[in-house]
Amino acid sequence: MTVAPSADTPATRPAMLVTGGAKRIGAAIARAFGAAGWHVVIHYGQSRDQAEALAAELPSAETVSCNLDDWDEGPAMVKALANRLSDWRVLVNCAGVFDLDTAQNLDPATFTSAMRVNAATPARLGQAFLAQARAAGGRRLIHVTDQKLRNPNPDFFSYTMSKHALASTVPMLSMARTDPRDRVYGIAPGAILASHDQTEAEADISHRMNLLRRRATAHDVADAALFLAHGWLESGETLYVDSGQHLIPQPRDVLFLAREG
Repeated sequence: MTVAPSADTPATRPAMLVTGGAKRIGAAIARAFGAAGWHVVIHYGQSRDQAEALAAELPSAETVSCNLDDWDEGPAMVKALANRLSDWRVLVNCAGVFDLDTAQNLDPATFTSAMRVNAATPARLGQAFLAQARAAGGRRLIHVTDQKLRNPNPDFFSYTMSKHALASTVPMLSMARTDPRDRVYGIAPGAILASHDQTEAEADISHRMNLLRRRATAHDVADAALFLAHGWLESGETLYVDSGQHLIPQPRDVLFLAREG
């Protein structure tokens, strides 16, 4: 684990950490919290340049790196931040891997990576955060899951299993809270950005395969995270940010449905 040198967190700013915050949805979440006056801790794995460039854009930010596929690095990162941040209110577990295998052919390496990075490590980060972070008015643990919780299909089999596993921790960690001011939430996005081997043109088609025929955006997810950061909902809730995609049964991932016409 490495932490970029930075000045002490301004006493007037609450702090938040977003894993996978250097790019894509994680970067949108980092920007939204930065614009709202938070001190933003941007976690990255391999994307150091993007993380540091993003931190330089924000009013108050720093970067931190650890390997989420390692059993111990994540909790060690949380412990180090908890010792230093005086008002750490929010952890958003956004980082993840999205590799293809299917219900007909589970790939052992893909499964092992997905379950560790997408489920086990976020759960351990959440446990460490709720046990160690100091915060005024309670802490908010937010797991980014997927609309596939309600609308599964046989593609990206290990990924989908890992997101179901992560989602199961939302009610369990909520019930295990020792401070009633804490909240544990989920955000379940639909198809947001081009993924796997998609082109942008393909994504613009596939990501409108929902009830509203509207492409949900990374900004929508970031706004949902900001809303949940205030703790107005009962702990254990999950918000679907997918323009209604989870309400339409789909036999395959929309990536392939678009290609099949």
